[in-house]
Amino acid sequence: MMSAEEVAREDLLTFLNAAFASTAQAEFASTASQQREAMAFLHEYVRGNYRRLYARLLAAGINDAHAVEIVVGLLSTGREAPEGLRAEEDALLRAAVRRLPPQRFWRLTARLRRGRVNNRRSRALVRDYIAQHPDMEFQAVKYRRKVAAAMRHAHVRPDGELERFLFGSHDEAFASPLLDAYRRAHFSASALDELPYTVALGLAARHDLAPEALACRMEARLTDRERLRLARRAGEGMVDPSRQSLTELASYLLTLPALSPAQATWMPSAARSVLQRSGPLLIGRGTGRASGTAAHGPVAAVLDNSYSSSGSRQKRNRPLAVAWAVDALLREGVRGYRGFWTHPVAAGAVPRPQGRTNLAERLLDALDWGAAVVVVVSDGVENDPPGAFHAVLHQARRLVEGLVVIHLNPVFDPLSLQVRSLSPLAPALGVRNGEDLPALLGMACHLQPGLHALAELEDYLARCAHRFLEGADA
Repeated sequence: MMSAEEVAREDLLTFLNAAFASTAQAEFASTASQQREAMAFLHEYVRGNYRRLYARLLAAGINDAHAVEIVVGLLSTGREAPEGLRAEEDALLRAAVRRLPPQRFWRLTARLRRGRVNNRRSRALVRDYIAQHPDMEFQAVKYRRKVAAAMRHAHVRPDGELERFLFGSHDEAFASPLLDAYRRAHFSASALDELPYTVALGLAARHDLAPEALACRMEARLTDRERLRLARRAGEGMVDPSRQSLTELASYLLTLPALSPAQATWMPSAARSVLQRSGPLLIGRGTGRASGTAAHGPVAAVLDNSYSSSGSRQKRNRPLAVAWAVDALLREGVRGYRGFWTHPVAAGAVPRPQGRTNLAERLLDALDWGAAVVVVVSDGVENDPPGAFHAVLHQARRLVEGLVVIHLNPVFDPLSLQVRSLSPLAPALGVRNGEDLPALLGMACHLQPGLHALAELEDYLARCAHRFLEGADA
């Protein structure tokens, strides 16, 4: 029987993995409602039983969707926070919302309104965010209705012309060039060029301006994500792969029937950019002590491109995009690396979802090649045949001294309330984006079999929180 400490540690790791992988959207084998219900249960359970650690999970690199859930959960249950925890909780909340993309923050404020969460703590959080934001005029133009609603809800009175822009008449000109551009764009097409692209797009129909023509006019003002979304219609020349999210870039390329010579260089370029920001990949004997340029043996990856990697209508090809992104990072970051797809992919070709999940065969191929470290990217549903991966790994551990197998799973299973593991010898670690690989490899040591100390995980989260708050104050 597991001790109370072991149960607590497993509870936290279950939640942490789920918060890395799940976004409460439909997956290949589960609906969005199943995902939402399962994650709502996990949030309530962990918040009620481990509140201090629940708050510190904001610093552990979880995805934005779950960071928002934690913020909303803590704000709506503020009375349950022990007095000695409030200061740290408040600091973590402030740091967390500052790191959210703006659109996520304004959606968070809408969640607070719908949930009728309007206590002093929530109002102070919104007020501080607005006061410290470096460009509230831009936010007010791009998210006008959401910003106005958030200010009303938090009892915040905007400064200067923002009050008239959000709540008053636009009959008279504004001194601010951006605010006045929004006013003029309702009757002058030339003013569209001065606005954020999404705002200009909403007004373009007034002036009979096609989206493609607008994109060409506003190319210099497009964000990197907007450039990628428009690449198919407006041309690939506007995309700088080194500035794109590696996984989103992979998702886009997977929608194309074939790659042009220029597009074939995008994944390596984006992977090199990730590695320049993160430093070398840490791959070693469960402690992450060796870098990708000096790993303790050959590194391979077993990559799942079976049919289930096609994902769902909401997350089309997402598991496959994550696997491709991990492959690109390892290929650029590790000398002597080799990837083994469940259904082989020719060099330079685009992986496609197909067939059954024959992970055991590819693990045998990797071991036969001489791999000492194997990174597996799979949803953990093995069917060719079921259970074969564990049997192979169990024997391989006896034959290959120091073998390290790290399983990254981009899919949360709501029925089992966890990311599925292929073997208890290689506990799965949830992953949302392939570019999270450098951080996840450093975390892998906390999930090794036989490590059951809750204090070890608590220390890790305390260090994460300390670095998180230091970075927020910098």
